This record gives sequence, structure tokens and C-alpha cells, in this order.
Amino acid sequence: MKVEAARAPWLGSGPGGWIVKFQVAIRASQGARSYQEDAAAVWQPPDHDAGAGEPTCVLAILADGMGGHAGGAIASDAVCASFEAQFIEQQGSPRHRLKSALSAANGAITALVAAQPQLRGMGSTLIGVAFHDDHVSWISVGDSPLYLYRRGEMARLNEDHSMAPVLDKLVAAGRLTPEEAEDDPRRHMLRSAVVGEDLELVDISQTPWALQAGDVVVLASDGIHSIADVEIARVIAAYRKDGPEATAEALIAAVRDAGIPHQDNTTVVVGTAGD
Repeated sequence: MKVEAARAPWLGSGPGGWIVKFQVAIRASQGARSYQEDAAAVWQPPDHDAGAGEPTCVLAILADGMGGHAGGAIASDAVCASFEAQFIEQQGSPRHRLKSALSAANGAITALVAAQPQLRGMGSTLIGVAFHDDHVSWISVGDSPLYLYRRGEMARLNEDHSMAPVLDKLVAAGRLTPEEAEDDPRRHMLRSAVVGEDLELVDISQTPWALQAGDVVVLASDGIHSIADVEIARVIAAYRKDGPEATAEALIAAVRDAGIPHQDNTTVVVGTAGD
């Protein structure tokens, strides 16, 4: 298992401003598909009182299934549910809990395929994000993006495990033209996914990253790529003060308004940090 870690140069890993209010919303669109292969969930301790200024631990999960109509939906649901259950059950640091939860999610796919061999080949991407106190930790597999928006700037926090970064490096080395890389049929192939076997690539934050009041964190399935990153940032900037529900709905609306034929499923989980 290879572990990669992404970095946003303007995002610090030191002390943040104490965040006593963190709100999260989920919105999804089926797009032009006749089925939904995305799954998402949010969990926080039932006795948590953010208004009292208590330390918080909010878990957000997003999974984008693959393997056809039935297989993809089964995979993403299983990954999401098993990841959440294991995270809740585990004790220790958020990083330890995220790693344990990923192992459980991968094991859930192994068990499903063993019980139903016709599902072999199904799998899912995964993003698991723990918002704890005034920091964020994450783990991810696949190409589903995790974004942070802060004071007019947006960065992708996690690694892209599709072939796109590999092809882009070939462009930088002069071995492919930008047009060849963009049109390459391998561009959206995954180099790693949760399929119940050894995980080739896992991206995990090595240390908790500090959040600041006003930050917006977005987990998304790859349907979001129907709009450019600059448009994602524009939508967040326009709606973030209206809360996570409005921001999530606006992102889904922007994807819909792009009018892409054969639009993929799109799911977003939007978290906003306030003081």
C-alpha cells in the first residue's frame, strides 16, 4: 500500500482559531443516469453541543461506486456504512480511526464479493473526513476530490488516483501534447479504488490541518468535474455565507446548468466552519 499526501501551501497545520460551530449538508443529483451510484453520510456524537463550545468530532463520508447499476450502488452503500460504523466504534486519534475505518470498508467489499461472486469487479472511491476541534484529517482512495476554500482561494487537498495526473506529468515532460493527454481514453481510469483487495494508493493527511472560521470544505464525486475549479470556487464564494445547504444546492445547480450530455451522478458534502 502506497500512501500519498497532498499539500495546499497556504493551508497551515498549526493551531487554528477555536471553532465552536461546524455545519454540514449533503446534496445529490442523479444527472442523466438512470441510477445513483454515489453514497454519502455525516455523523457526529449525539450528545455533542457545538453551541456550548465543546470540542467537536464530525465525520463526513463520500463514496462513488462502480460496477454497473446494481454493483456500484451496493459497493458505495457498503463502503459508506462500514466506514462510518468502524469509525464510531474505534478509539484513539482521528488518523488511527480513519485508517481503521478504511480497512473495514475494504473488508466489507471482500465479504460481499465472497458471498455474491456475481458482484466481482464492483468497488468504490472513498473520502473520509474527520473535523475534530479546530482541525481536519482525511483519508481517501480514488478520484473523488476534497476541496478547501479559504478567503477567496481554493485548493484540492487529496490526491487524484486516476490516470489524469500521470498523463499530465507526461505533458510536462514533453512526451505528450496537452490535447493527447486530454483525449487519452485512460485519463479517467482509476489507479486505486476500494475493491476488497490490497489498496494500491491511499492518501492520508499526515498531521491534522488547522481550520479557520469561514473555511468551507467540500467532498464531491467526480460528477463535479463538469464545471471547472474556478466555477466551483465562484459558487462557494457567492453562497458560503448562506450556509452549507445553500452552497451545496448551488453547486449541484451549477453542474446541472452546465448541460453536459450523459452527466454523471454528482454528490457534494459541504461543511462550513464558523466562530
